[in-house]
Amino acid sequence: MFKFRLFAVSTLLCTLGCSAQSAKPADENAAVNRRIEQKVRSTFSLPPSIQVGIGKREASEMPGYDKVPVTLSRDGRTSSHDFLVSKDNKTLIEWQKLDISKDVMESINVAGRPERGNKEAKVVIVNYDDFQCPFCSKMHQTLFPELMKTYGNQVKIIYKDYPLISLHPWAMHAAVNSNCLAEQNNDAYWEFADYTHANQKEISGEKQTGRDPTECVREKAR
Repeated sequence: MFKFRLFAVSTLLCTLGCSAQSAKPADENAAVNRRIEQKVRSTFSLPPSIQVGIGKREASEMPGYDKVPVTLSRDGRTSSHDFLVSKDNKTLIEWQKLDISKDVMESINVAGRPERGNKEAKVVIVNYDDFQCPFCSKMHQTLFPELMKTYGNQVKIIYKDYPLISLHPWAMHAAVNSNCLAEQNNDAYWEFADYTHANQKEISGEKQTGRDPTECVREKAR
């Protein structure tokens, strides 16, 4: 009977010791995760309304670091971001792997877009334009004629539409008009763009008085 009790006590102590050992890493991981969350919140100034979830830690391709996914969520929307944590749990690095195997320009579709300059130029500028935007107007005046005078046939400039319709009520109408002109004649597009950017303050929407830039271009072509 005594031997049985001694064995039972020994087994109990062994079990408690194993439980304590297994609980220790879990506590350490929880502490590290709390520090990760605190650092992410403070670094990126995240409000309390954004929930921060720390994912499972796993080996990374960087020596001395593990990879940890961090999920940000609010109102049903989520985004995941990878971080690197040093093996000694002292350093956190935001990890973003970028693919540079392709030229960024290859991802921009410029087929059929109006262009100015040397068609064979090695330097290509793609400008996203809003005909009603005052900053776009300044950019247009910087490109034409200033930049073209300086670099001449060394560059090619291509325009793509980016009308901010929530701010500029007639920008979309102007973009449609310009594309109609571009389908007929490349030079007509640029005459329209030059005139519109130079006369933004005189142009208005449908419910106001003012000259339609398309008509002005047509008058010049007559």
